[in-house]
Amino acid sequence: MTTPNPNQSKNTTAFFVQAGLAFGISLFALGLAMLFLPVDPWVRAFLAMTSLFLVSSTFTLAKCVRDAQETQYVVTRLDQARVDRILAEHDPFRAAG
Repeated sequence: MTTPNPNQSKNTTAFFVQAGLAFGISLFALGLAMLFLPVDPWVRAFLAMTSLFLVSSTFTLAKCVRDAQETQYVVTRLDQARVDRILAEHDPFRAAG
């Protein structure tokens, strides 16, 4: 059983660029919509603050999910290394002693 290399990217450069552009465009459009929304300044400020909180909590959640996946990968690698060591040390023809 082979395990994936953690240093090898699973995403292409095009996908990364597309994700970055989509994030940037959507954030810009949200800011533009709030700027031209016909409401009082305090409502606009509340929406801006809430949007910034949403963006920062989204990055935090993504980091937590990534860290959990990396931890699971390390545990899987350690378990695989233990099994490989046990199999390497096992000699079925050795006399029980």
